[in-house]
Amino acid sequence: MVEPPIQIAPAKINLALHVTRRREDGFHDLESLVVFAALADEIEAMPAATDSLTIVGPFARGLGAGETNLVSRAVAAFRARWPDAVATGLALRLTKNLPVAAGIGGGSADAAAALRLMVSQSRHPIAVPELSDLAARLGADVPACLISAPLLARGIGELLQPLTDFPQLHVVLVNPMVPLATADVFRRLRAHDNYPLPAVPAPLTRPVQLGIWLAETRNDLQPPAVKLVPVIGEIVDHLAQTQGCMLARMSGSGATVFGLFGSSGQAHQAAQLMRQHNPEHWVAAAPLLLPGT
Repeated sequence: MVEPPIQIAPAKINLALHVTRRREDGFHDLESLVVFAALADEIEAMPAATDSLTIVGPFARGLGAGETNLVSRAVAAFRARWPDAVATGLALRLTKNLPVAAGIGGGSADAAAALRLMVSQSRHPIAVPELSDLAARLGADVPACLISAPLLARGIGELLQPLTDFPQLHVVLVNPMVPLATADVFRRLRAHDNYPLPAVPAPLTRPVQLGIWLAETRNDLQPPAVKLVPVIGEIVDHLAQTQGCMLARMSGSGATVFGLFGSSGQAHQAAQLMRQHNPEHWVAAAPLLLPGT
């Protein structure tokens, strides 16, 4: 029996995020160091008469599986661009393991996984630049999530520079289970023309290099997010005090907070402490995905 194709949608983490300009079209130019964790949603597919989407898992509640879902939109966009690529319909099953509206990729990661799944089922090769262009039309974060490896993102997220080197690190993610809309955070943003990221060391192979670099960076969306959801600031402070934490900061537009650690043991110990302190929060620990994995 042939196993159904499966694609994972890893959690996206903005280790640093600088807002450098508000554009005339209302969007913002950003510069961000993006990494991905070995924590993921999953999408699997079975041949079917027509395309469909079912959502299961701990965070499935409240997510619609209709045409507006980013996974459904990704499949429809792929078929519109390459109508003869995938011969059959696909019954898609999305296992939602990650919190929704949490600043860690979410729907964008799921859409990227759906596109990769469609490519895996295609009867002919799909050009990477064309797939990336299609991904950008679905959302600013989707092209980065297609790669799911350390990278620098610029523009509105469409200008990507994958990193060939990155140190092995572990991450703790903590979400207070308070959804936070990106648009609300940007409306609270005071400065829209902040300075860009400093140059990234090359090669970037040691945790101490990354730690020194990150000390010169920030997440410009963290202050407005904390005003909207003050517990974010409390989580950052608490996680920063755990043993071995190199950096604690909010990811993306929130409300998930990450802590960086040099070892799995330190990360899991910190995660246990965070669960004990706030058992109602979602807490997870995992290694970061490295280039080429």
